[in-house]
Amino acid sequence: MAHLSGGEIRQAADGWHVVVRVREVEHRLWLRQPPVIGESYAAQFLFDSDFEIRTHAARRLWRTLNGRAAGPSYHDLSPQRRKRLVLALRALDGRTEGNTYRTIASVLFGEKRIPERAWKTHDLRNKTIRLVQTGVALMRGGYRNLLHQSRRNKRKSG
Repeated sequence: MAHLSGGEIRQAADGWHVVVRVREVEHRLWLRQPPVIGESYAAQFLFDSDFEIRTHAARRLWRTLNGRAAGPSYHDLSPQRRKRLVLALRALDGRTEGNTYRTIASVLFGEKRIPERAWKTHDLRNKTIRLVQTGVALMRGGYRNLLHQSRRNKRKSG
Protein backbone atom coordinates (compact mmCIF):
# COMPACT_ATOMS: atom_id res chain seq x y z
CA MET A 1 0.00 0.00 0.00
CA ALA A 2 3.05 2.23 -0.14
CA HIS A 3 2.01 3.73 -3.49
CA LEU A 4 -1.40 5.04 -2.30
CA SER A 5 -2.00 8.76 -2.09
CA GLY A 6 -3.94 10.49 0.66
CA GLY A 7 -7.00 10.86 -1.58
CA GLU A 8 -7.36 7.09 -1.78
CA ILE A 9 -7.53 6.50 1.98
CA ARG A 10 -10.41 7.86 4.05
CA GLN A 11 -11.28 7.44 7.70
CA ALA A 12 -14.94 7.05 8.56
CA ALA A 13 -16.90 6.18 11.70
CA ASP A 14 -16.83 2.47 10.81
CA GLY A 15 -13.12 2.21 9.95
CA TRP A 16 -10.83 3.03 7.03
CA HIS A 17 -11.92 2.98 3.40
CA VAL A 18 -9.16 2.42 0.85
CA VAL A 19 -9.26 2.53 -2.95
CA VAL A 20 -6.47 0.53 -4.58
CA ARG A 21 -5.92 0.95 -8.32
CA VAL A 22 -3.67 -1.63 -9.92
CA ARG A 23 -3.36 -1.74 -13.73
CA GLU A 24 -6.63 0.14 -14.28
CA VAL A 25 -8.61 -2.15 -11.97
CA GLU A 26 -10.13 -0.43 -8.95
CA HIS A 27 -10.51 -2.34 -5.68
CA ARG A 28 -12.27 -0.95 -2.61
CA LEU A 29 -11.21 -2.15 0.83
CA TRP A 30 -12.51 -1.60 4.33
CA LEU A 31 -10.05 -1.85 7.22
CA ARG A 32 -10.75 -1.67 10.95
CA GLN A 33 -7.40 -0.01 11.65
CA PRO A 34 -5.40 2.50 9.57
CA PRO A 35 -3.35 0.77 6.86
CA VAL A 36 0.30 0.08 7.71
CA ILE A 37 3.02 -0.19 5.06
CA GLY A 38 4.66 -3.61 5.03
CA GLU A 39 1.91 -5.22 7.11
CA SER A 40 0.26 -8.50 6.03
CA TYR A 41 -3.50 -8.53 5.74
CA ALA A 42 -6.15 -11.24 5.82
CA ALA A 43 -9.67 -11.15 4.42
CA GLN A 44 -12.69 -12.06 6.55
CA PHE A 45 -16.03 -12.99 5.03
CA LEU A 46 -19.49 -13.38 6.50
CA PHE A 47 -21.43 -16.44 5.39
CA ASP A 48 -24.34 -14.30 4.24
CA SER A 49 -26.15 -13.76 0.96
CA ASP A 50 -23.23 -11.68 -0.39
CA PHE A 51 -20.52 -14.24 0.41
CA GLU A 52 -20.04 -15.26 -3.23
CA ILE A 53 -19.69 -11.64 -4.36
CA ARG A 54 -17.16 -10.83 -1.64
CA THR A 55 -14.99 -13.89 -2.30
CA HIS A 56 -15.03 -13.15 -6.02
CA ALA A 57 -13.85 -9.59 -5.33
CA ALA A 58 -11.13 -10.84 -2.96
CA ARG A 59 -9.89 -13.30 -5.58
CA ARG A 60 -9.72 -10.50 -8.19
CA LEU A 61 -7.69 -8.37 -5.75
CA TRP A 62 -5.34 -11.26 -4.94
CA ARG A 63 -4.80 -11.99 -8.65
CA THR A 64 -4.11 -8.31 -9.39
CA LEU A 65 -1.68 -7.89 -6.50
CA ASN A 66 0.18 -10.99 -7.71
CA GLY A 67 0.66 -9.64 -11.24
CA ARG A 68 -2.08 -11.65 -12.89
CA ALA A 69 -5.13 -10.50 -14.82
CA ALA A 70 -7.98 -9.74 -12.43
CA GLY A 71 -10.46 -11.75 -14.47
CA PRO A 72 -14.05 -10.86 -15.27
CA SER A 73 -16.04 -8.62 -13.02
CA TYR A 74 -18.79 -10.41 -11.10
CA HIS A 75 -21.46 -8.02 -12.26
CA ASP A 76 -20.63 -7.57 -15.95
CA LEU A 77 -23.66 -6.26 -17.79
CA SER A 78 -24.40 -7.16 -21.38
CA PRO A 79 -24.16 -4.30 -23.89
CA GLN A 80 -27.95 -4.46 -24.34
CA ARG A 81 -28.59 -4.21 -20.59
CA ARG A 82 -26.10 -1.37 -20.25
CA LYS A 83 -27.78 0.53 -23.12
CA ARG A 84 -31.24 0.04 -21.57
CA LEU A 85 -30.03 1.31 -18.20
CA VAL A 86 -28.53 4.40 -19.84
CA LEU A 87 -31.82 5.05 -21.65
CA ALA A 88 -33.76 4.52 -18.41
CA LEU A 89 -31.64 7.06 -16.54
CA ARG A 90 -31.92 9.57 -19.38
CA ALA A 91 -35.71 9.02 -19.45
CA LEU A 92 -35.86 9.52 -15.68
CA ASP A 93 -33.89 12.77 -15.99
CA GLY A 94 -36.31 14.00 -18.63
CA ARG A 95 -39.34 13.09 -16.57
CA THR A 96 -38.03 14.68 -13.36
CA GLU A 97 -37.47 17.86 -15.35
CA GLY A 98 -41.18 17.83 -16.21
CA ASN A 99 -40.99 16.68 -19.83
CA THR A 100 -43.78 14.68 -21.45
CA TYR A 101 -43.29 11.11 -22.61
CA ARG A 102 -43.49 12.36 -26.19
CA THR A 103 -40.67 14.86 -25.62
CA ILE A 104 -38.56 12.24 -23.88
CA ALA A 105 -39.13 9.77 -26.72
CA SER A 106 -38.16 12.33 -29.34
CA VAL A 107 -34.87 12.98 -27.52
CA LEU A 108 -34.11 9.30 -26.94
CA PHE A 109 -35.22 7.88 -30.28
CA GLY A 110 -35.24 10.86 -32.64
CA GLU A 111 -38.03 13.15 -33.75
CA LYS A 112 -38.47 11.29 -37.07
CA ARG A 113 -39.56 8.10 -35.30
CA ILE A 114 -42.34 9.84 -33.37
CA PRO A 115 -45.67 9.82 -35.27
CA GLU A 116 -47.71 12.98 -35.51
CA ARG A 117 -50.88 10.95 -34.97
CA ALA A 118 -51.60 7.77 -33.03
CA TRP A 119 -49.03 8.60 -30.34
CA LYS A 120 -51.25 7.13 -27.60
CA THR A 121 -50.97 3.64 -29.12
CA HIS A 122 -47.44 3.84 -30.54
CA ASP A 123 -44.88 1.30 -29.31
CA LEU A 124 -42.30 4.03 -28.56
CA ARG A 125 -44.74 5.62 -26.12
CA ASN A 126 -45.04 2.34 -24.23
CA LYS A 127 -41.28 1.82 -24.36
CA THR A 128 -40.66 5.35 -23.04
CA ILE A 129 -43.10 4.80 -20.16
CA ARG A 130 -41.35 1.53 -19.25
CA LEU A 131 -37.95 3.26 -19.40
CA VAL A 132 -39.18 5.99 -17.03
CA GLN A 133 -40.58 3.32 -14.69
CA THR A 134 -37.25 1.48 -14.75
CA GLY A 135 -35.43 4.74 -13.99
CA VAL A 136 -37.74 5.46 -11.07
CA ALA A 137 -37.19 1.94 -9.70
CA LEU A 138 -33.41 2.41 -9.95
CA MET A 139 -33.67 5.76 -8.20
CA ARG A 140 -35.70 4.20 -5.36
CA GLY A 141 -32.97 1.69 -4.56
CA GLY A 142 -33.24 -0.79 -7.41
CA TYR A 143 -29.70 0.07 -8.49
CA ARG A 144 -28.53 -2.23 -5.69
CA ASN A 145 -29.99 -5.19 -7.56
CA LEU A 146 -27.57 -4.65 -10.45
CA LEU A 147 -24.77 -6.26 -8.46
CA HIS A 148 -26.92 -9.22 -7.52
CA GLN A 149 -28.31 -9.81 -11.03
CA SER A 150 -25.43 -12.06 -12.08
CA ARG A 151 -25.80 -14.19 -8.98
CA ARG A 152 -29.51 -14.82 -9.64
CA ASN A 153 -28.76 -15.77 -13.25
CA LYS A 154 -25.97 -18.14 -12.16
CA ARG A 155 -28.29 -19.88 -9.68
CA LYS A 156 -30.92 -20.46 -12.37
CA SER A 157 -28.42 -21.94 -14.82
CA GLY A 158 -26.13 -23.72 -12.36
